[in-house]
Amino acid sequence: MENFFKSILDADSTINTSIDLSIAAIVLVSAFAVGIIVSAAYMIASGKRGAFSQNFMLTLVALPPVVGLIILVVGSSIAGAFSLAGAFSLVRFRSAPGDPKDIVYVFLALAGGFACGRGYISLGILAVIFICIILILLTRTGYGQKRMNVRKLRIKIPENLNYTDAFTDVFDKYTKNYELERIKTIDLGALFELTYHVTLSSKVDEKEFIDELRCRNGNLTIILTAIDDTTSFKG
Repeated sequence: MENFFKSILDADSTINTSIDLSIAAIVLVSAFAVGIIVSAAYMIASGKRGAFSQNFMLTLVALPPVVGLIILVVGSSIAGAFSLAGAFSLVRFRSAPGDPKDIVYVFLALAGGFACGRGYISLGILAVIFICIILILLTRTGYGQKRMNVRKLRIKIPENLNYTDAFTDVFDKYTKNYELERIKTIDLGALFELTYHVTLSSKVDEKEFIDELRCRNGNLTIILTAIDDTTSFKG
């Protein structure tokens, strides 16, 4: 069992002067397998929404063999550590436009490629499979999702309507709590736009809620949207 998790590379050599072709082939093939496992897990965790791009899937597949090849060529553990740190620093570009979970899968692909590059084929593949299974189960069971119906509510009202307590009884009826976040004048001051942060009561009928608000604001525009967990509420 111990040999199963040992590296296939020569542990006594600190710097590789030559690379066995069969060893390199095993490393690259296993690294590609890691990339396919990670990308497949990402697609499964995303469910039927199709919330992924082909470019990102190809990146997850290609990343482990690229990292594995770099580590295989570098050879020494110290140099390998610096190579891995340099590779991880390149992941910074994913943090701005992407979903936070994308970064997790990118790091997982990098880690799997690093393990294969160091020769720990069995350990790398099994660890990646285990982590992917856990991520899929947590995603499918809704771990960490908000259980409350938190919404952002935007209401346009005429300038002559006193917004201070115009909707108080409606909010008390349909929400657990609410907070007026922003007041904005629009249409050259002819209208006000009120932005609320509201938590709807359980099993509330949103249509009835909006209908009662429409009766108060003169049937002007009302927008009720869910608040994205990945962004802060800014109105």
